[in-house]
Amino acid sequence: MSIQFNSGPTVKRHNYQQNAEMNITPFVDVMLVLLIIFMVAAPLATVDVPVDLPSNAAAPSSPPADPVYVSVQADGLLFVQEQEVTIDGLQALVRGVTSGQQDTRLFLRGDQAVDYGTLMRVMNTLQKAGYTRISLVASEELEP
Repeated sequence: MSIQFNSGPTVKRHNYQQNAEMNITPFVDVMLVLLIIFMVAAPLATVDVPVDLPSNAAAPSSPPADPVYVSVQADGLLFVQEQEVTIDGLQALVRGVTSGQQDTRLFLRGDQAVDYGTLMRVMNTLQKAGYTRISLVASEELEP
C-alpha cells in the first residue's frame, strides 16, 4: 500500500508585484545636504591673510644677455630700463626698447612699498601691449 500526499493547488505566499523602479529620493536628499555644506564652506576657503612678498628663497636664474627691466619706485615713478615714463606712455616705450618683439621677456621690479594694485596696473598694461612673458624680480632672501 502506498501513501500519496496531496498538497492541493500551489498557492503563492506573497501576492504582490515586484517594483523595478529605482527610488532616488535618498540620493536627492544626500545631494542637497552636500550642496548646502559646500555653499557654506566655500566662502571660508578664501585666504584673507596679509603677506609681505618681496623676498625670494629660490635660486636666481641667469638673466638674458640683454634684459629689459620695468621698474616701479616707492613713490610710484615708472621706469623702462633707466628712462622715466608714465603709465600712458609705457606701451610705446617698451615697444621701442624691444623693437616690437612681443616674445621678449620683461622683468618687472617693484619697490617693497609699492601697493599691489600699482604693480597689477603696470602688468596689465604690458599684457595689453602683447607682452606675456613678464617675470617679477625679488631680492634674494638673506639667511639668518
